[in-house]
Amino acid sequence: MTSDLTEITVIGDDDTGLVARVTSLLFERGCNIEDVDQAVRDGVFRMSLAVDTAGMVCTAATLRADLEALGEELGLDVQVRFPADRETQRIAVLVTRERHCLEALFDARADDELGAEIAVVIGNHDDLEGLAEAHGVPFHDVGTASGEVDEERLLDRLGAYDVDLVVLARFMRILSPNVVFRYEDRIINVHPSLLPAFPGAEAYRQAIEAGVRIAGVTAHYVTTDLDQGPIITQRAFDVPDDADRQAMRERGQPLEADALLEAVRLHLNGDVSVHRGRTTVRENGERYQLGLPAAARRANPDEPVDGPDERHVDAARSP
Repeated sequence: MTSDLTEITVIGDDDTGLVARVTSLLFERGCNIEDVDQAVRDGVFRMSLAVDTAGMVCTAATLRADLEALGEELGLDVQVRFPADRETQRIAVLVTRERHCLEALFDARADDELGAEIAVVIGNHDDLEGLAEAHGVPFHDVGTASGEVDEERLLDRLGAYDVDLVVLARFMRILSPNVVFRYEDRIINVHPSLLPAFPGAEAYRQAIEAGVRIAGVTAHYVTTDLDQGPIITQRAFDVPDDADRQAMRERGQPLEADALLEAVRLHLNGDVSVHRGRTTVRENGERYQLGLPAAARRANPDEPVDGPDERHVDAARSP
């Protein structure tokens, strides 16, 4: 999404005629649709539009009000984000019980590395409430006694804090399309494996059982397909023969925090884009460690490399 386009997201029950009603309204108000994407998952309809509103024949407030009124009429939730709305970015961090990723985000905020506000921490347990409050950030528990997520309460909190980016800092629950569709390409998760290997639960255990020599972590955008969203950053570590899950966690957790923080910085700085399920880093890519550190890259051999078959070259030169 380029910074000069208005983002419009439409969510609701799937029905006929929804696309036509929304796009007609935009056309009538002089808006030019630059890009549109639609999806339906589990009966939930989502349409994302990138719209040039520079030539619209009404005010921004009127366009927002008209879209919201249409949404009420059709039973849709319509979100509008004008370029000016994105000048100060606000982050919601979702957590369960592990604190290392949340601590890394707070440290980065303290060092002024984020350039954004951590507006709220939301958990499905209250274990990290004290950590959030110690950093002056409000905490909300939206979990049941068993840790299930009340998604209506979650969406209510995300809306109340006017969140631009949702960061899953070892949040151990799967979000439904009702949440994911509302924050398309604006939810970042960190997973303890080198995706696409070992998706789902117990990734470190899966790696041990597979006998891998190198394991790692991946920060990625969240989609409705579990652990299959566009990859942003990855980190890797060696796996000793005698490694157990605790040893894997001890090696992996610092890298989880590092990869997640790097992905958040890429997103907030506008240095990463998503197209057809893959991320592309823009011209500032050299500022980031997307994968292996420079020392590891230098240690990799650079020869031999397949080239022309010298015997064939010599034969071609013979009279």
